[in-house]
Amino acid sequence: MSNPPVIAAVDGSDHSLRALEWARTAALSRGTGLLVAHVLPDVSQLYAGRRSSLHDPNEPERFADPVGDYVRGVLEAAPELPREVRYEALEGSVPEALRVIAAEAAPTMLVMGSRGRGGFATLLLGSNSRAVATTATCPVVVVPHADRDAPRADAPGGGAHGGAPGGAPGTDPPGTDPHGAGASAGRVVLGLHAAETPEDVLLFAFAEAAARGTTVQVVSAYAVPPGPTLIVDSPFQVIPPEALADDGDAVPAEREMLRSQTQRLAPLRTRYPDVPVEQAAVPGDAAGRLVDASRTAALVVVGRHHPRRRSLLMGSVANAVLQHAHGPVAVVPALHPDEDA
Repeated sequence: MSNPPVIAAVDGSDHSLRALEWARTAALSRGTGLLVAHVLPDVSQLYAGRRSSLHDPNEPERFADPVGDYVRGVLEAAPELPREVRYEALEGSVPEALRVIAAEAAPTMLVMGSRGRGGFATLLLGSNSRAVATTATCPVVVVPHADRDAPRADAPGGGAHGGAPGGAPGTDPPGTDPHGAGASAGRVVLGLHAAETPEDVLLFAFAEAAARGTTVQVVSAYAVPPGPTLIVDSPFQVIPPEALADDGDAVPAEREMLRSQTQRLAPLRTRYPDVPVEQAAVPGDAAGRLVDASRTAALVVVGRHHPRRRSLLMGSVANAVLQHAHGPVAVVPALHPDEDA
């Protein structure tokens, strides 16, 4: 594939088929290819290893691959396919096999379901999804299972897989609450720490919004000293850039956060002049606001780690959003860590 593909990790489960559909539309919107990858079941891996070790030409070359056959049939029934579709059957453990192919293919993103065939129904996030999102060398989009879908009545045209917004970019669809989750309808929502979020995270969010023809909604949180009358769970308000010149009734911490956002976003606005931007500064819990926005957003984008902490642990905000989001979440690593260190 000439351009970096979108990788869809599948195992034949309903969860992975939702991820496959999301990946298909993402590849179409970005004009790139689709690489469908799945890890062979143990019995097929044992057969492949036996045939390879024995070098027996009488053994058939093709071994049973029911997942691959099934997924091919699913894609053949799709209304439109990316310009190039390739299939890869992988060996090894699921997290390691997906990490390897992601490192080799250098994809635009790797898309997978939040749980696979082996997951317990009560788990919000499967171990494989967590492991891949924590260690992959590319952005990982985790598509939640159907049980976590939120009602989308306030997002006309915004399907369960995060379709295009119902209204024009930068405007709220009719009937939405401009201060609640409906304000995020169809948007790409970016969780931003103005001083710490790596540039790769911003670039991914803006590129995805450009491909979808929608708005980037930037959400940052600021700390507020506790007080007897403080309410931190009130709905946030999104602010267009032109409204930032007037401080209005914003508290000093909110004004400073919005100014920091504006400075950090300036190069992205120049690079993507056709992508509308909305900004929101909220008190308290950033993860909770992003989870709320995920009810109607096309995609929530978060950074994986603090850029100066070389840890295999996922950041607290990314982990919380993955655990509780109602829609697709992109976890983006620092792809060029030396530039962000």
